[in-house]
Amino acid sequence: MAKKLRVGILFGGRSGEHEVSLLSAASILKAFDRSKFDVVPIGITKEGRWLAAGAADDLLSGNGRLEIAASAAAEVNLRAGDPRSTPGAKLLHEGIPTLMAPEPAKAAGGTALDVVFPVLHGTFGEDGTIQGLFELAGIAYVGSGVLGSAVGMDKDAMKRMFAQSGLPIVKHVTLLRSEWEKSPKKSIAKIESKLKYPVFVKPANLGSSVGISKAHDRKELAPALTLASKYDRKIVIEEGVGGKKGKARELEVAVLGNDDPKASVVGEIIPGKEFYDYEAKYLCEGSVPVIPAKLTKTEAKKIRTMAVEAFKACDLAGLARVDFLMEPGGKRRIYLNEVNTLPGFTQISMYPKLWEATGLSYKDLITKLIELALERQGEKERNSYSYGE
Repeated sequence: MAKKLRVGILFGGRSGEHEVSLLSAASILKAFDRSKFDVVPIGITKEGRWLAAGAADDLLSGNGRLEIAASAAAEVNLRAGDPRSTPGAKLLHEGIPTLMAPEPAKAAGGTALDVVFPVLHGTFGEDGTIQGLFELAGIAYVGSGVLGSAVGMDKDAMKRMFAQSGLPIVKHVTLLRSEWEKSPKKSIAKIESKLKYPVFVKPANLGSSVGISKAHDRKELAPALTLASKYDRKIVIEEGVGGKKGKARELEVAVLGNDDPKASVVGEIIPGKEFYDYEAKYLCEGSVPVIPAKLTKTEAKKIRTMAVEAFKACDLAGLARVDFLMEPGGKRRIYLNEVNTLPGFTQISMYPKLWEATGLSYKDLITKLIELALERQGEKERNSYSYGE
């Protein structure tokens, strides 16, 4: 019998999407093929404490026993100033996984992890930071690398990549928080000179539509800019597709692969609110997914092709959900909106539902992602890092 791979499922984290991460992780842990994998849950609290074994299960179930973690053998604090978090330190503290080179990654009990599956959405999990830790550890991990993750989180940098690749994007303006705070009137004049209302105002680096507002006029623009500036130093303002006459259709494609990625069928989200914000995604029951989306064959093919091109433009790997906006009315022009490198992953989330509709089950999708992580790690191991090697 082939040796089982040991997979660390990393969840929680310090971002505003902590709770979403717990839902995704719980669903993944339940669906894992236990005939192929030994699964090790690893949690990160909102304060940044790392938990393994029973303490990680407590975080996942939310049963209120996290207080034991401060003295438990399953915790390690990775915040600055902790001597255990210094570069090159052996982060094996009474059972927590070792995740720093040159030591191999280890699970509870000192057994090596073969792969880490980061189910971390948003800041500190989807932005390249945790991916950098895995790179230092030399361990295989699911999803995009440092560059792809960072670009996939930064809406300003992402749009630059799309534009460089000739992909259609909506008109937009990027504004720094310091610009807005120093010269609000000048900032508004800059936006209004380039964009027409309504506009969408977004923090450049944040996920799950947190901090996003739709401003229909100047009166609504200033509060929207102030809200977005709470979450990031860069603010992206986009012209609404369809203008004042109608709402854009929100279309999504799941992409899977490394150097030769494939696209799923196209799905559509019909928001229960004016647009698909955080509340519409996770708190309201009015949003309706339509899979497959009602499109012509030509439109569906074009969108799937663009999804793969966007995936490659940002140097992504493993998985991504690619989102589009379609103009309402007769023109039906299609715009690339954004990529999500670690999308929601419950069984009812759009990414796995799109693949299920394409013919790949939830369990098999998880297995495929592990295989892609190992494939990408094998490719990295072909690299030489010293002259003459």
